[in-house]
Amino acid sequence: MNALGPLAPSVSTVRTLALGLALAGAIVGCASVGERRADALSGRLSVRVETHSGEPARTFSAEFELVGNAERGSLSLSTPLGTVIAEARWSPQQVLLVTSRGQTTYAGLPALTRELLGEALPVAALFDWLRGRPWPATESLATQPPEEMGFQQLGWQVTLARFGEGVVVARRAEAPAVTVMARMDRP
Repeated sequence: MNALGPLAPSVSTVRTLALGLALAGAIVGCASVGERRADALSGRLSVRVETHSGEPARTFSAEFELVGNAERGSLSLSTPLGTVIAEARWSPQQVLLVTSRGQTTYAGLPALTRELLGEALPVAALFDWLRGRPWPATESLATQPPEEMGFQQLGWQVTLARFGEGVVVARRAEAPAVTVMARMDRP
């Protein structure tokens, strides 16, 4: 008999319930992640900002969904189980970040990504980069040697060597050095 009395659950019952709750959470998380818009870019995003000026290295990773374009769109970041960490929405009128702490308005996408990810990212270009092509609004330079498969743009080296696997890597060497890696979901 259990020390808490005859009505207390056994250790195996508690473990079974915990496992059931974890599986239910995973199923719910998968269902919410699976309900993506057809025009969305989605997958796993990781950002690493290297040590600089006494600041330690910072890393961030999350599931993401990027919808729209540089003028009007949204970026949703969530845990692997589908819990939304933050959602950024932008239009010509405003740039807004919604988190569990509330809403914050930003002057532009660079300021928002600096707050959200730890460093300003070229979100306007990301829409094209994640599709394996340079952003048409500015010049780009093909990577040499060609076997590295990629291009340079806006001070970033975009590597597409594993694009067939859904992987895009963008690196900025200028301090603080930043690496962004996206592993795209496949439809």
